[in-house]
Amino acid sequence: MEDIRILQDPLYKTLRNENIEAFNTAKGRITDLPSFTHGDFRGLDLRGMDADGLDLSHAYFRGADLRGIDFSLANLEGSSIAGAKISGCLFPIELHADEIVMSLNHGTRMRYNVGK
Repeated sequence: MEDIRILQDPLYKTLRNENIEAFNTAKGRITDLPSFTHGDFRGLDLRGMDADGLDLSHAYFRGADLRGIDFSLANLEGSSIAGAKISGCLFPIELHADEIVMSLNHGTRMRYNVGK
């Protein structure tokens, strides 16, 4: 099992510094987005982040401020959002509400429910 990591990608480091405007600008110039799988986003203020096309699978968002982020085109499978602020978020359709609530309240990893 892979653990949470501080990634070395410059785009990830921009997020870790909570420089959302610079992240969104740089992301708009990249055609092949890096993977942020198993990334550590705990406690970060990520409001305003453009999450379209991001691989955030198995990432940790404990206590992060995610308010208003549109995750509908991001991969969040296996991610945990324990104690995060999620007001106004749009989650992928593959994530059922019970998965989101369990992750928010208990830190479980969110599983996609496809084919149900």
